[in-house]
Amino acid sequence: MDRILYTASNGAARILEQQSAIANNMANVSTTGFREQLAIYRSVPVVPQAGELPTRVSTVASTPGSRFGQGAMVETGHSLDTAIAGEGWFAVQTPQGEAYTRSGEFAVNQENQLVTLGGLPVLSNDGRPIEIPERGSVTFATDGQMSALGAGDNPRDIQMLAQLKLVNPPTDQLVRGDDGLFRLAGGQPAQADEAVRIAPGFVEKSNVNPASAMVAMISNARQFELQMQVIKNASTNEERGNSVLSAVG
Repeated sequence: MDRILYTASNGAARILEQQSAIANNMANVSTTGFREQLAIYRSVPVVPQAGELPTRVSTVASTPGSRFGQGAMVETGHSLDTAIAGEGWFAVQTPQGEAYTRSGEFAVNQENQLVTLGGLPVLSNDGRPIEIPERGSVTFATDGQMSALGAGDNPRDIQMLAQLKLVNPPTDQLVRGDDGLFRLAGGQPAQADEAVRIAPGFVEKSNVNPASAMVAMISNARQFELQMQVIKNASTNEERGNSVLSAVG
């Protein structure tokens, strides 16, 4: 069998793997705080057989990280919406421990806890979920301090609630989980960073460029078609060669 079949099929498989990552980016163009997933090809040396020289390489598709550039800031005016202004992350509690997100679309659950739209408790500086009073208007300060106006007996009373845990670990230490959240590679919680600031009343949209993602998807589709054409041509050539041999024999 012509070895080009293996080369072409390997290339087609890698293209499909990269296409999956690009499709995931496209699907999250409108997801608040989403970080674009990078997908690249890298070469892998093929282990030579006895008597062969180490001259052959194969390719694999990998997702070595994410693009952490800031997405567009959109003003919503919602009292529980807030966005990270610049670098930094919100800390949330998951079943697997502390995790980090850029999505600041918050809500209050039935237990009066501040949660993400996915229902994960948002953490305060002391690592605990944040309790929200049943009455009163919640506001955020730019440093993450939360307060509630009118939560007490006097409608003019201001009750200090909690300080959002805002972190800013080095991006090369963050690992994206299957749930789309980021965690430190070692699994330990990150330290709060007092320098991180937020923009109340805003949300940060995905940093995926839809035009670039669409161009990448079209390019990958064309490359896949080329690999399929190579396989088709190799199969046709083999059939013709077998026919010639049969006629000569």
